[in-house]
Amino acid sequence: MFKFLKGVVGGSGTGPKDLPYNIGEPYPAAWGSWTHHRGTSKEDGSSVSIFSLSVSSSQDGHLAAGRNGVKRLRTVRHPNILSFLHSTEAEISDGSTMKQTIYIVTEPVMPLSEKIKELNLTGTQRDEYFAWGLHQISKAVSFLNNDCKLVHGNVCLASVVVTPTLDWKLHAFDVLSEFDGNSEASNSAMLQYEWLIGSQYKPMELVKSDWGSIRKSPPWAIDSWGLGCLIYELFSGMKLSKTEELRNTSFIPKSLLPDYQRLLSSTPSRRLNPLKLIDNSEYFHNKLVETIQFMEILNLKDSVEKDSFFRKLPNLAEQLPRQIVLKKLLPLLSSALEFGSAAAPALNALLKMGSWLSTEEFNIKVLPTIVKLFASNDRAIRVALLQHIDQFGESLSSQIVDEQVFPHVANGFADTSAFLRELTLKSMLVLAPKVDEEPAIRTNTTILLGNIASYLNDAVCAEFVMLVTGIMALSATISYYDMTEISTRILPNIVVLTSDPDGDVRTKAFQAIDQFLFIAKQHHEKLITGDTNETAGAGVPSIAGNASLLGWAMSSLTLKGKASEHGSLASANATTTPDLTISNPSSGSYDTASSAVNISDQPRPSSPTSTDGGWGEADSGLLQEDHDSDKEGWDDIEPLEEQKLPSLASIQAAQQRPVVPQKSQNTSLSQPKTAATRVSKAADEDDLWGPVAVPAPRTVPHTVNVQPAAPKEADGLWGSIAVAPPKTTSRPLKTKASAALDDSDPWAAIAAPPPTTKARPLSLGRGRGTKPASARLGAQRIDRNSSGS
Repeated sequence: MFKFLKGVVGGSGTGPKDLPYNIGEPYPAAWGSWTHHRGTSKEDGSSVSIFSLSVSSSQDGHLAAGRNGVKRLRTVRHPNILSFLHSTEAEISDGSTMKQTIYIVTEPVMPLSEKIKELNLTGTQRDEYFAWGLHQISKAVSFLNNDCKLVHGNVCLASVVVTPTLDWKLHAFDVLSEFDGNSEASNSAMLQYEWLIGSQYKPMELVKSDWGSIRKSPPWAIDSWGLGCLIYELFSGMKLSKTEELRNTSFIPKSLLPDYQRLLSSTPSRRLNPLKLIDNSEYFHNKLVETIQFMEILNLKDSVEKDSFFRKLPNLAEQLPRQIVLKKLLPLLSSALEFGSAAAPALNALLKMGSWLSTEEFNIKVLPTIVKLFASNDRAIRVALLQHIDQFGESLSSQIVDEQVFPHVANGFADTSAFLRELTLKSMLVLAPKVDEEPAIRTNTTILLGNIASYLNDAVCAEFVMLVTGIMALSATISYYDMTEISTRILPNIVVLTSDPDGDVRTKAFQAIDQFLFIAKQHHEKLITGDTNETAGAGVPSIAGNASLLGWAMSSLTLKGKASEHGSLASANATTTPDLTISNPSSGSYDTASSAVNISDQPRPSSPTSTDGGWGEADSGLLQEDHDSDKEGWDDIEPLEEQKLPSLASIQAAQQRPVVPQKSQNTSLSQPKTAATRVSKAADEDDLWGPVAVPAPRTVPHTVNVQPAAPKEADGLWGSIAVAPPKTTSRPLKTKASAALDDSDPWAAIAAPPPTTKARPLSLGRGRGTKPASARLGAQRIDRNSSGS
């Protein structure tokens, strides 16, 4: 009967054989008479800690104190107090004697003294980590003293343990007792097991056993003294051996010293409350503490605070102790993302931290969270996942992709967001090898894309790009087609392209036809010889440029605006192009430093043989203009080409005007008398561009008559090919004799006539007729008679 009651009080089981945990190697340090063992669960192998206390007599006071500690640890719950899992008490044979042994099973922890040696932190990182640990222990002590009206009695380095996530937790509850402040007149012992406390850790009133004074003191008086002892042992790196050593403050950080001295006040009533230590101490205000605190109360933060925090977190994580980031912040971040309390930018921080892990650790700690996020309904999360899929795609197994990832990614093809649809398409480059095992499926996919090309938006799929890349795709996948498909579906469609207006398309078409005809001839010869072995594509001459075909040739939707709104160059191989210098009508001069655009300096578009991973943007060789200005008169300007300027006939056709016979090409071009757009000096000296260089524009008068002293403005660079004027009856432009046309100018005959309205001509506004010209300085005379012309 006695053994039964003892088992009920002590816990489940009657001995180590009934303990559902395996007892491992002990740590070298533990509090009091306890031994701290590593352990694992027999059920699932998870790690635990097992504390054991053995005594030779059932009357030993340590046994009673140990039972008190088990009862207190089981009933007191707090995030910064060691979590209780299981306990039991048994008689263990130790040779010729039997010993009473208590076992307490808790979450896996490690003695703080051992963890400090393992981390080996120094300087600021050590102080930040100590600040975080002291913050946690102070909260635990404050909870006991202020909320539960309990006294721990022996707060010190040995009573603190550390979890795998580097959190500090308080344990060693053998001395724990209620604070009996109502019986101030009583002189009986309030702490029944205070004899377990080392004399070096006792405040003076406890050394003297002055229980009356203790009862008159606040509940935190004894434990505040213990916090001071813990601070000393932390920063000195030595175990406290006598009370006098607490006077040595050379190890204590200056920001913590005032609070340290108040914790160790000789007057119990004046000792600092642990709650105020947390709230007021300057020492706890550092990056690590503030970051972890923000993460722990993430649900209470608004979306703006979250977004700002997570955008800064990747850079902040590099400044914090690496082990604390990986063992503390990373689990918090994974949990926040998994349960929806973190914003989409948190994924960047998660992947940044995950990059510091080994492949095995990444697959265990990060990948499961990422896989779960694919099922999220948050569009921002889905976009972030697809944008960074190349960073974790290789770690995804085919089974995970097929069962948990691809079904959710496929929904992006039907999403209303064009950007998300584009990212979904790009993600197939990473996911396709893990989804499709049949080459025929990929072949038919290529054919499908060719069939639906006519239905794609011109802004996304330009006809030229689709034709060229489509032919190259067929050539690159030639080994996947049988003879029937080649003869009935592929060759008939490619032959049509041999008459395409674009030379590049025709060239690629002829090259592809040669390849497929080679296959057809091989097939014919095998039929004659009776060889039925299908080796399609064997020995087929390859086309240069098809080796790394899958480089994206179309402009990404991530660019501002549509592809059709961006200017482009007609040739990617231009080597010499004159500088373009745009005039500034308001100043009457030309700013060659800020307005000149050297087309030859622009980056060239990537070759189809690029090995940049397939996501190179096609705009790398484009001459981009501001989107607002694209709709103000520049849409009709044709791109310049190498060695091929717009012919006279094409310019006249663009203006829809009758063809005017061109004067001799040998006529020397007159130079403008005022500041005007000029071809760069380097271009002037180039023999290649000499005969066909863009002629300097001639000087033309304004549409309004001004005083002779007023400076004349030069015709804009694009005046010769400006948009045709409105079809209205207009009178000849009134000009003065000094502004007569130069007969030697070959461009005079085809110059665009001035508009018949009162609006400013395009030549006065850099090709844009919508912006008013800035006011001229000085008096001006306006000819009222010519205002209507």
